[in-house]
Amino acid sequence: MTKLDGNDRWQNKMLLTDHVDQYEEQQREMEIPVNGLLTNEERLMVRDLILLPHIDTMLAKSMAEIERSGNVLTKMYLLAGRYIQNRISKDTWELQKELKQRNVRFISEEQDDFILHYKIFFRGYQERFGLTRDVMRTEISLRLTKYTAELGRVLKDHLK
Repeated sequence: MTKLDGNDRWQNKMLLTDHVDQYEEQQREMEIPVNGLLTNEERLMVRDLILLPHIDTMLAKSMAEIERSGNVLTKMYLLAGRYIQNRISKDTWELQKELKQRNVRFISEEQDDFILHYKIFFRGYQERFGLTRDVMRTEISLRLTKYTAELGRVLKDHLK
């Protein structure tokens, strides 16, 4: 809230609707949840940031296997893998930037047989966050499917 928000003198001044929209958008972006709890969006961002390095590792191992194989389509598979790795790197960077802007950090805490635990620090609070291996597998599969579909769209658009 600025000094002019409560000042009636400025209410009758002419403003372009674009400026009003920009101002309101900035105010919405700066809003912090009133209760101080971690939002679902932030939880999903943390989850994705935890999963992306695992996906990258899986891709790197798969690409190393493909390199060693004598497959005729090795170059094509490697190009597809590199494209997906670049997207993963870009998404990781964007998530790190967004979480840093929102003042959200996390560290790995402990691992049980089936659950990975993390501590999330946000806006002066902390929360414990757990991911089961089954959920991780499912989310990794969904994310890889999304990246593969995106690659397919890019190739399809390029061939037109």
